[in-house]
Amino acid sequence: MYKYACLNAISQKGLSCFNADYGKTDDIQGADAILVRSANMHEMHLDDSVLAIARAGAGVNNIPLDKYAERGVVVFNTPGANANGVKEMVFAGMLLAARDIVGGVNWINENVSDLNIAKDVEKQKKQYAGTELSGKKLGIIGLGAIGCLVANAAVHFGMDVYGYDPYISVNAAWNLSRSVKHINDVNEIYRECDYITIHVPLLDSTRGMIGKDAIALMKPTAVILNYARDLLVDEDAVLAALDEGRIRKYVCDFPNTKTIGHSGVLLTPHLGASTAESEENCAVMAVTQLMEFLENGNISNSVNYPSCNMGVCSSAQRIAIYHRNVKHMIRQIMDKLSNTNVANMSNTSRGEYAYTMIDLDETIRPETVAEIGRIPDVLRVRVVK
Repeated sequence: MYKYACLNAISQKGLSCFNADYGKTDDIQGADAILVRSANMHEMHLDDSVLAIARAGAGVNNIPLDKYAERGVVVFNTPGANANGVKEMVFAGMLLAARDIVGGVNWINENVSDLNIAKDVEKQKKQYAGTELSGKKLGIIGLGAIGCLVANAAVHFGMDVYGYDPYISVNAAWNLSRSVKHINDVNEIYRECDYITIHVPLLDSTRGMIGKDAIALMKPTAVILNYARDLLVDEDAVLAALDEGRIRKYVCDFPNTKTIGHSGVLLTPHLGASTAESEENCAVMAVTQLMEFLENGNISNSVNYPSCNMGVCSSAQRIAIYHRNVKHMIRQIMDKLSNTNVANMSNTSRGEYAYTMIDLDETIRPETVAEIGRIPDVLRVRVVK
């Protein structure tokens, strides 16, 4: 039986996907797999029994990816599972910035005892008048799962949509509306767009990318939306621009003591993917990926190991070797298997790490598995079947 542990509350819809071969444990030491959402794992000690970690969400900044890769622990995430929830919040943010809905609602609640409210509303409403989204230019930085959904929906809103992503995937390109203008220079988005929304991962290259230089190119009516990661935006530069009237609004899903209370900032309490549907989708996807990996050794949507899929093993035995991406590794592995017929094999790599699965026509001795494990740069050997 496989054991799994949950570091955070995981949707029961996802956990119910586990079959009778899986049991939940409250002790991560001894677990085969761990499910996590926001818990910080950087200082966490894991037993050698842990084979995989599944993040029920897209961001993995709370997980030490290289550290676990060195130990042969595969880390999964669930890209796209919560995309629709975030997409809808982006449009909520644009509407809140375009029209002072919050101010209007607050005014009505403050005048609950006004017996002439129906008449006074007609006088007051001009204070909360705004603009429409239709006809405005929307710039989207990052055309992954969320960015594509935002772009396509914005087209139907009647917006003029600009998309920037030098690394756009083939699948995303196929799913993108032909009405979206693909921009090669992100500065064009900064210069031209009324609304700018960012949907990229937090990397050294993207940290603070919306900063002083980018803001200097923007219209004074520009609205910046951040439903991705707080550190993608230089908030000091944004607040200074708001104070000087060089941009109109900053809409952000990551409140902190610096931005809260500023009149030009609209904050929501990290609601982007906080829907029942998003949490269920992420949990189902995370559990499904874990089961496929534990039972068959197949990897999809890992963030520290390459994808690899050989289906269900129909041979006598399947072994998986986690190793560094170095020359002559396959030859060394095959030398150890020289007396065994290989029925099928797959070797894939990603950056510094590689993953090799081998199906054999007969089971091999434990001593042979141990010999493969002693090859320099082999990080882990696992008998899958």
